[in-house]
Amino acid sequence: MGDIFAVTNQKGGVGKTTTTVNLAASLASSGKKVLLIDLDPQGNASTGCGVDKDSLEVSSYDVIMTTVKAADAIVRPEDATFDVMPTNSDMTAAEVQLLDVKLREHRLRLALESTREKYDYILIDCPPSLSMLTVNALVASQGVIIPIQCEYYALEGLSSLLKTIERVKQRANPNLDVTGLIRTMYDARNNLATEVSRQLITHFERKVFHTVIPRNVRLAEAPSHGLPVISYDRSSRGSIAYMAMASEFIRRVESN
Repeated sequence: MGDIFAVTNQKGGVGKTTTTVNLAASLASSGKKVLLIDLDPQGNASTGCGVDKDSLEVSSYDVIMTTVKAADAIVRPEDATFDVMPTNSDMTAAEVQLLDVKLREHRLRLALESTREKYDYILIDCPPSLSMLTVNALVASQGVIIPIQCEYYALEGLSSLLKTIERVKQRANPNLDVTGLIRTMYDARNNLATEVSRQLITHFERKVFHTVIPRNVRLAEAPSHGLPVISYDRSSRGSIAYMAMASEFIRRVESN
């Protein structure tokens, strides 16, 4: 039975989608069976995996609205080593439509019950907001991965996210826990980044992954080619960092 992880941070531009795509690719490169689910209406994770989001016949929107089974929305992009449940701007409508349906927070969890056994890990790329879609991801998940940029405003939104996670844990998913925080776009030459990193370790201790994701040009270029960085430039610093992140992630998850 595959473990499900929501990759989320309501603050945009922190490397959330980059982390979801590249962690999925790196886990698959390590021999794991991986499914990436795109719940973000922007569909950036889908395009970053090589999926043409504008030509989708079915997507994660249809799954969460229960018009198709999860298996019918899963694709294997060309040259990819993992599966993707893509999405597009249709997902925007789900925010409103979910308000009027039963079990609205549990739609994704119920949809994935028949699919989980096929995978070792399922990663969900959440919207950059604490929305009903994000709540669906949290209710469906065992763990939460929080990418966080080491900058001034990083800690502000984190407290709101942690409160939401705790509310979901109390009301709908007692098995939910924070798997870890990933420091992204890190520049060791920047004193502020070093200080924020120190604060994160002080406040969250072992919840902070040891692996740090650096700022890297090749990592930024890869999505425009529809590829994870491991496929775009395996020898780049970004690729090496995410491979190390995958190894640390596996050790952390499988030791629990």
